[in-house]
Amino acid sequence: MKEQPNYYAIISAEVRYDENLTANAKLLYAEITALLNMNGECFATNKYFSSLYKKSIVTISKWISELVSNGYVSTYYTYKGGTKEIDRRYIRILKGGIKENEKGGIKENFKDNNTSINTNTTYSNNKGRFKKPTILEISNYCIERKNNIDAETFYDFYESKDWKIGKNKMKAWKACVRTWEKRNTNKPQGISKIHQHLQKNINVKEKLKQQFKQ
Repeated sequence: MKEQPNYYAIISAEVRYDENLTANAKLLYAEITALLNMNGECFATNKYFSSLYKKSIVTISKWISELVSNGYVSTYYTYKGGTKEIDRRYIRILKGGIKENEKGGIKENFKDNNTSINTNTTYSNNKGRFKKPTILEISNYCIERKNNIDAETFYDFYESKDWKIGKNKMKAWKACVRTWEKRNTNKPQGISKIHQHLQKNINVKEKLKQQFKQ
């Protein structure tokens, strides 16, 4: 008989109402919470999720990428001894997920939730650790999204805060860019103003390219 998760899944309000996540990514998030072991880790493979939801492995990878890029989960890997071959991928909940139940309910359930579903190997390019972006990367992303955010201003702002949001270390800088977009939505700006910002980002890009050539 095919083994199934034994415990309920959790989708917090933060995840449910995040407009940057697709409905399927939210569903996958819930599935991950159902598979967490006592250490708060899920190591089910993309192949397992693909079989469960009858979707391609590529599609599953995209859903996980959504969760990673928006700071809800992180992934890390262990490798077979002395090689670069991946032995296992681990998925951890970062925010919006399960918190320890004061009465011991959720955490106690973790103890027996280390099922054989969590024992396979997977391959993914996602990395959970935050990497500080360059001005060029921010500029490229802002140009791609056609927003009016100045890349240098964004970089300097978070550099001065040691890339923290409040007291917490930033998880996904692209999500912060999108947050800035939302804040600017209620600030009407003419098309020419937007074009000026876009052009400035393009100029930054060209300037950095010249520096790299030197």
